[in-house]
Amino acid sequence: MLRGVRVVEIAALGPAPHACTILADLGADVLRIDRPGGQLLAGGPFDLLTRGRPSVTFDLKNPVAVQTVLDLVQSADVLIEGMRPGVMERLGLGPEECSAVNPRLVYGRMTGWGQDGPLATAAGHDITYLATSGVLHGLGQDKRRPHFPANLLGDFGGGSTYLVIGVLAAVLEARRTGLGQVVDAAIVDGVAHLSTMISGFVAAGAYIEERAANLLDGGVPYYDLYETADAQHMAVGALEPQFFAVLVEKLGLVGRCPRQEDVDRHGEMRELFTRAFLSRTRAEWSAIFEGTDACVAPVLTRSEAAAHPHMAARGTYLAVDGVVQPAPAPRFSRSRPASVVRESSADLVAVLGEWGIPDVDSLLASGALVHEY
Repeated sequence: MLRGVRVVEIAALGPAPHACTILADLGADVLRIDRPGGQLLAGGPFDLLTRGRPSVTFDLKNPVAVQTVLDLVQSADVLIEGMRPGVMERLGLGPEECSAVNPRLVYGRMTGWGQDGPLATAAGHDITYLATSGVLHGLGQDKRRPHFPANLLGDFGGGSTYLVIGVLAAVLEARRTGLGQVVDAAIVDGVAHLSTMISGFVAAGAYIEERAANLLDGGVPYYDLYETADAQHMAVGALEPQFFAVLVEKLGLVGRCPRQEDVDRHGEMRELFTRAFLSRTRAEWSAIFEGTDACVAPVLTRSEAAAHPHMAARGTYLAVDGVVQPAPAPRFSRSRPASVVRESSADLVAVLGEWGIPDVDSLLASGALVHEY
C-alpha cells in the first residue's frame, strides 16, 4: 500500500496524530518528532494515536534540532504538522524552508480554522469548529439545544480524514510532476464538506433547519432511538417500506400501526413503538431483530461492541498487549495493513540511521536530541 512513503510527523494533538496513525496503518514509514516532556499518554500503551511508528524527541528551540529535521525532510515525501498558523515558520520549519531542501515535499497542515481568514490564529476546539461551520446546529434530537458527538465529527471526521485525503492526492501529483505543495486541511472546511448532501436538501427546500424535524434526525418515528425495559436503547433505521414492514411485524404491531406514509399519525406511531420497546430488555429485542431486515440494532458500549459476534468475526477490534483498539481500516483484497504495535524508539541510532542521520551522539551532546526512553 504506502510502503516506501516517508512521513515526518511534528507531534501535535488530536487530528494530526490521527492522520499519521492512518498513514502508518496503511504502511507508510512515519517518524514522529516529539517535544521534550512529551504529552498526555505519549509513548504509553494507551496512546493509540502514536501506534505503529517510532518517535524521537527534539528540542525544536535548538538550531541543531531544526537543521536535523530539515535533514530528515530531504528524504521525506510528506511532513505533517498541527500547529497554529505561523508557529512552524517561527521555528524555521515552515513550507518555504522545507521545500527549499525538498521541492517534492507534500507539507500537510492541520488546523481548525485554516491557514487564513479572520479566525485563523484564534484558539478553538472541535465544538467551536462545528458551531461555526453550521453543522452543530442540526445535531441531536433535542429541539431545545443541539448535541455534539464528542470530538469525532470535527477532529477526526472533518479533520484528520480530509488531511489524509489531501496528502495522498498531493503525493500522487508530486510523483507525476516532481513538485510538492502545501495541503491546508481545516476542520471547518472538512465538516462543511461532510454536510454536502444536507446543503443540497436545504437549497431544494427539502430540509427544515431545526432538530428532530427531518428524515434522518429523529423527525420520523421509524428512524430514532427507543428505550428498552432495562433502560438501554435500540436504534431503529427502517426507512424503506420493506424494512418498515419487518419492523412492525417484529414489534407485534401488525394491524395496529399506522401506515409509514401517514405523516399525520406519526405521533401515534411513535407512541406504539415506545411502548413496544419498553416491554422487553435490550437483549431480548436484540435476539428478535438479529439478522432481520428491520434495520434495528442494540446501542452498544465500546466494550460491548468489541465482543459483538459480527465485529469479532471481522476483527474490527483487536487487542495488542491487552489494549483493545480499532483495527486498521479499510480492508484490501491483496494488501495487508502494517503492524499497529508502537515501534520501539529506544535505539536512537537505528531509528535515525534509517533516515540518514548518523551522528546521534553529537545530537545528544548538543541537547538537540533528548533521550526520554
